[in-house]
Amino acid sequence: MAETVVNFVLGKLGEMIVKEAQFLGEVGDKVEWVKTELTRIKCYLKDADSKRRKGDARAENYLNELRDVAYRIEDAIDTFYVELEIEENRHKLDGNSQKDRSFLGKLKRLGRKTTKLTARHNLGMELDGIKKVLEGISKSKIDYEIDPLQERGKGETVLMPSRRTTYQDMDEAEIVGFDTDKNNVRTLLLDPEIRRRAVVTIVGPGGLGKTTLAQMVYKSVQDDFNLHIMLSVSQQYSPIDLLKKMLTKLKNSEPAMQDIDDLISDLKGLLSSKRYLIILDDVWVADLWNQYLKHALPDLGNGSRVLMTSRFIEVAQSADPIMEPYELKILNDKDSRDLLIKKAFPYQKTGEKCPEDLVELADALSKKCKGLPLALIVLGGILLTKDRTYTAWERELKTMDWQSKGKDCIDILAMSFEDMPCYLKICFLFLASFPEDYEISARCLIKMWVADGFVPQQGRKIMEEIAEDCLEQLFQRSMIQVSSRHANGSIKYCRVHDLLRDFAMHQAGKENFITIFANRQDINHRDSTTRRASLQSCSVKLMEYVGPKTRSLFLFDLKGNLLMNYSEFRLLRVLVIEVVWSEELVKFRGIDRLIHLKYLGISNCSILDMSECSLGRLKNLETLDIRRNNMVSNLSTDLWTINTLKYVLCHELLPEIPSTADLRNLQTLEWILFDNKIIPHLNNLQRLGLESKSTQWDVEHALPHLLGGLSSLTSLKIKSIESNLPMEIIYPKALPYYQNLQILYLDGQWPESVTLKASLFPLHLVKLTLCYSYLGQDPMSELAKLNNLKELVLKTDVYNGRQMVCSEGFPVLQKLVISILTVMILTVAKGVMPKLKYLRIYDHCKVEAPPELLHSITLF
Repeated sequence: MAETVVNFVLGKLGEMIVKEAQFLGEVGDKVEWVKTELTRIKCYLKDADSKRRKGDARAENYLNELRDVAYRIEDAIDTFYVELEIEENRHKLDGNSQKDRSFLGKLKRLGRKTTKLTARHNLGMELDGIKKVLEGISKSKIDYEIDPLQERGKGETVLMPSRRTTYQDMDEAEIVGFDTDKNNVRTLLLDPEIRRRAVVTIVGPGGLGKTTLAQMVYKSVQDDFNLHIMLSVSQQYSPIDLLKKMLTKLKNSEPAMQDIDDLISDLKGLLSSKRYLIILDDVWVADLWNQYLKHALPDLGNGSRVLMTSRFIEVAQSADPIMEPYELKILNDKDSRDLLIKKAFPYQKTGEKCPEDLVELADALSKKCKGLPLALIVLGGILLTKDRTYTAWERELKTMDWQSKGKDCIDILAMSFEDMPCYLKICFLFLASFPEDYEISARCLIKMWVADGFVPQQGRKIMEEIAEDCLEQLFQRSMIQVSSRHANGSIKYCRVHDLLRDFAMHQAGKENFITIFANRQDINHRDSTTRRASLQSCSVKLMEYVGPKTRSLFLFDLKGNLLMNYSEFRLLRVLVIEVVWSEELVKFRGIDRLIHLKYLGISNCSILDMSECSLGRLKNLETLDIRRNNMVSNLSTDLWTINTLKYVLCHELLPEIPSTADLRNLQTLEWILFDNKIIPHLNNLQRLGLESKSTQWDVEHALPHLLGGLSSLTSLKIKSIESNLPMEIIYPKALPYYQNLQILYLDGQWPESVTLKASLFPLHLVKLTLCYSYLGQDPMSELAKLNNLKELVLKTDVYNGRQMVCSEGFPVLQKLVISILTVMILTVAKGVMPKLKYLRIYDHCKVEAPPELLHSITLF
């Protein structure tokens, strides 16, 4: 942890020296001294960390002192810039004083100069205090017997190989030894003799694989039910939120605001004529069933089922006293060894095998895990990073010398954490910011990591790419679970196992890295040293305990009025606000005073009013994500004066971009209005969302001017509300630069003069979504020729016919979604879509397909 903080602070000191060289004056010498001393101390960090791992309390104290002084330096730098920003704003408010020759004008100019001198003086005074602390830390290394950086030992972690194309094979690495359990639970769910609505519960301690087993069962039985969903519950669940999630998944649309009785009634009505399967993962309390679910899930005598997983047998007995709970057992020795090897050698499909001399060691290592799947896959993740040699694996076995006290799984988690490089540790601890069972967007997480300064620079490589590699490394080490992936194979959503989250929360608290505020947490004082704070399903009043030096602030489903002033938290870099859905208008005050803010995400507002925020003042803002709100109003046009912007996402149209805007860093822009006005060249754009309300597109001038230079574009979304789609957008002859385009979304009517052909689309297209196309011909025969297409989504009114036929093609298609009401029959010939894993279609549509494809069907 200390190494990451020191590296980050060294970077900030270097930037300050270059940026403020002339203004700092003699204070610049103090900044330079601190930078030099930190660089010297950095050489001792490896040895100190090594001694700390061996239980040396003096080394741990040394590292804690260094971490704290690094934080103090960071605070001094950021506070200095806040004070300068205050003066700059005063200058803008008094812009005429430069021309004012009066005595009052001279006084105002003198005041501004004095303010700048005060900021410099305050920085100098703080650096004097910091210098004394650093001198003490430097001397203490002799007493602590800490030596300079040693050469890398042979047993240390090696860099992970970049094998992105095979990462998806690893998603199944934890599925070993559950075949018998899967068949047993499957038999209980499909027993034709039990016609009542039965509740089957898989019971066992954390880390035993209950969720994995439930997922396996779900995939194998879903075709036997008309409606089926699976969702997590978690320990701190909200009954209203849970019922809404159930309705959303069953109906594929967000329910309107309702009270709990209305939600129960809607669920009961929706399921009243269906044979359904509801899987609820990680249920903690019996009250959930007794008070809510048994009233919402009707017993129709048609063999409907509820499958739950829980750590507590009381939950199972309360929900269904007749049905015997299914108690999951630990893995036997053979399955334990096989799971460990499968995780340590995940690329066996490409010919990689476990050497014979390591099999015996794998057997000894797996026995240390006591049959717990989570412990086995985490240990396998450690072995994945080591040399494939007997010596390297034997060294790992010797380190596992703890006495069994029922903590084997926690010890392995700690072992895996200590094995990670420093930057990866801090990325993992950051995950404690999110609530239990939270589905974390990988793209958002990556941007937060970058904004908070966790990602180490590697040459000229883009920071977001480095962060994505960090996420994949955490997955390889089994520190996260992948919920879903994008069509190109990158992680889309991930989550953290309960035990790993508990470990992260404990470690983050120990390092003073994150403070978690929850319902039952006893907090009686304000912690001014808190670096990050996460408030989860608690009263907004707990905000008064968040310190002013906080760098990342997360607000999840707070109870109370969020109309507060955020200007006190002037050092924030990341601000994430997820409100509880309500019909009320939501405003946020003081956000535009947060000059260090790099990531701003606000979601779940019915009406988000941005009138209190002049976003142009956020000169360091990189990400503005306000897309998950029903309505956004009063978004200021000065947004486009921020030249650091990288990602701007909004569900509605963003303000018009002026021709003078400098947006050279912008990579994502959704959505902007395009009505034949020239938009500045956005040469680094990778994702673009365009909407037009024009009756005719200027395909000769404005359109090529906007799109012709976007050689980096990977995702293009177009809505045409009042006119036909401009097919020139995707004509290769008009836009020859689409070599990198992988995702295309077209929402609008195709001109009658244009026939859908595969040759219209970019060559390397991976995902295609069509909506409101009003095609008169079956599009499947042409779309089947897109040889790189992995995901195809055909939405409302794409095709007017009643039957769609897939007679050939789709060689790599994995996901197919058809939500067209007119289509009554879908025919898929044998050999077509050989890679298909997921098919979603309306339940009124008959699917004629080979048996091997029918298992992939999910109904709306």
